Amino acid sequence: MAQGYTIEVVRSRRTRRISLRITRSGGVRLTIPWWQPKGAALRWAESRHEWIVQALERQAQRQAATPPLSDQEVEALRKVAHQKLPRMLAAASERIGIGYNKLTIRKAHTRWGSCTREGNISLSLYLAALPDELIDFVCVHELCHRIHPNHSADFHSLVDHHLGGREKELNAKLKKYRPQ
Repeated sequence: MAQGYTIEVVRSRRTRRISLRITRSGGVRLTIPWWQPKGAALRWAESRHEWIVQALERQAQRQAATPPLSDQEVEALRKVAHQKLPRMLAAASERIGIGYNKLTIRKAHTRWGSCTREGNISLSLYLAALPDELIDFVCVHELCHRIHPNHSADFHSLVDHHLGGREKELNAKLKKYRPQ
């Protein structure tokens, strides 16, 4: 326990470095490589106390601004998403000339969208609650992963090109929202 919050330590064979994350429930997760001494990792995390406190405050503010949706509201949003998102993804695909295999709409809480190497795109149903320009941004972002399956400089250059030089602006706007 460190001044008002608990740090959950998770060892991982996949991670190569220490990382801190605020969980959806308001906890603090410290992920460490399997070989990392726990004591050293906890000292590192406690040296980031100010960041943790600020991140917890930001999360509390976001959650207060966007209270959880009821089951009925989620189902209504799901209907809107199934009408709106396929149309917007298809329009973005045609406009920028990058195709995709299939679209899946999921109740994703941690990300707005994803794209597999096979060209399958998944979008969060919560995306349907955002302004159209942000939906288009996410669609273009995921379609560009068909060309560059990473977040390299070339990838961001391509996204920026297809968004008329507005990638950073739109990304900043999108960060003000969170999937429920």
